[in-house]
Amino acid sequence: MINATQIRRGMVIEIEGELYSVLETSHITPGKGQALMQTKLRRLKDQTLRDYRFRSKDKVEQVYLEEIEMEYLYKEAVHFIFMNTETYEQIRLSDEVLGDAVNYLIPNVVFSVEMYEGKPVGVKPPMTIDLRVTKTEPYLKGATQTASNKPATLETGITINVPQFIKKDDIIRIDTREDKYLERVKK
Repeated sequence: MINATQIRRGMVIEIEGELYSVLETSHITPGKGQALMQTKLRRLKDQTLRDYRFRSKDKVEQVYLEEIEMEYLYKEAVHFIFMNTETYEQIRLSDEVLGDAVNYLIPNVVFSVEMYEGKPVGVKPPMTIDLRVTKTEPYLKGATQTASNKPATLETGITINVPQFIKKDDIIRIDTREDKYLERVKK
């Protein structure tokens, strides 16, 4: 157990039997009364957001997750099949566990699967990933510098903003933490 004032961004904590990832923290000290920890949390089970305020004297259970490298293989009905890269054991994950990582699922990419008491609770994609552009608008001649980006749909279905020179079938590198274009990959 830790004091609520020790909660930091990136920690995983347990509240009322549910696991939450801490996204933001703010230590509030009002003129009167006790200090508070205002937090923004993401429930690992279904990726819902929650604001939670702790009193400074509250105690919280910090949870440590085991991270296992797993390779995405394929989709089967409503489940996604991953394989442990060390033991070759396969597991099925739902889109609830995957969360936003579902936008980066292409076969043979290695993800970091977070496990708690032997059960998967979250998936982290690699920091960068290369994806093919399946749809985008053609280059606009005379486009000003302020309108230098355009939407592009990638092979996994995610849409991000890319520079004007990107065209269909280009392969681009994406920062998965911010869903942001980084560069065009040489073929």
